[in-house]
Amino acid sequence: MPQLDTSTWFITIVSTIMTLFIVFQLKLSKHLYPSNPEPKSMTSLKQPTPWEKKWTKIYSPLSLPQQ
Repeated sequence: MPQLDTSTWFITIVSTIMTLFIVFQLKLSKHLYPSNPEPKSMTSLKQPTPWEKKWTKIYSPLSLPQQ
């Protein structure tokens, strides 16, 4: 049974890591970042929920007449 030749593994692994690093750096360098980031204002408009638009009476089981 022949032995597995591992003499080229180091070069393959190192070149793969270098290639991935270069590709990642190129992708990051093409990304446009905002020049002056400003925080968003935290004031938001309150949207009324459907149950706030009308008054509904909620009956608890203890306040209902006994049957």
